[in-house]
Amino acid sequence: MAKAPSPSLDNTFKDLAIAIELVYDNIGLALAALKADAESAEYAACTFTLGGKPVLYRSSKITPKKIGQFVTLWKRNSKGITEPFSSSDPFDFIIISARSGSNFGQFIFPKSVLLEKGIVSSATREGKRGIRVYPPWDKPTSRQAEKTQQWQVFYFLEIKEDGTTDLERASELITLLIV
Repeated sequence: MAKAPSPSLDNTFKDLAIAIELVYDNIGLALAALKADAESAEYAACTFTLGGKPVLYRSSKITPKKIGQFVTLWKRNSKGITEPFSSSDPFDFIIISARSGSNFGQFIFPKSVLLEKGIVSSATREGKRGIRVYPPWDKPTSRQAEKTQQWQVFYFLEIKEDGTTDLERASELITLLIV
């Protein structure tokens, strides 16, 4: 059974605190320089470094009418207008926590994959301000959602709060992405 979240992480970041305790601490990855993004607090938005790599973090939300979970992925430009994250922004990964009942896990997406999928902006293509993620426990009914889930699940790590998370898989996935 999981212990209470670290006192340094308030309830807004409960899922992140659980992932730190059950995964990152156990595979020797230190989380540092946590900075909350008040404007996207509804999605537990923050930045930090993990194993020395800059990360953007969000928690996804279940929506009432569609399968999958939604998450915003935007910033404000110098004019105060929202825009998608860009390939030039200082992050290597976007980690998105997903939860439904007792199911819990994280998508750990490298910037390069998000750029390839058109989620992060490039010099020639605008990215997206939000996306839908499909954890393995969701069963999408549309072809497009099924295709999206097929590529997303490679980057998904199931986190079991009973302490039985596959730390070897976690280490392999994160090492593959961080190296």
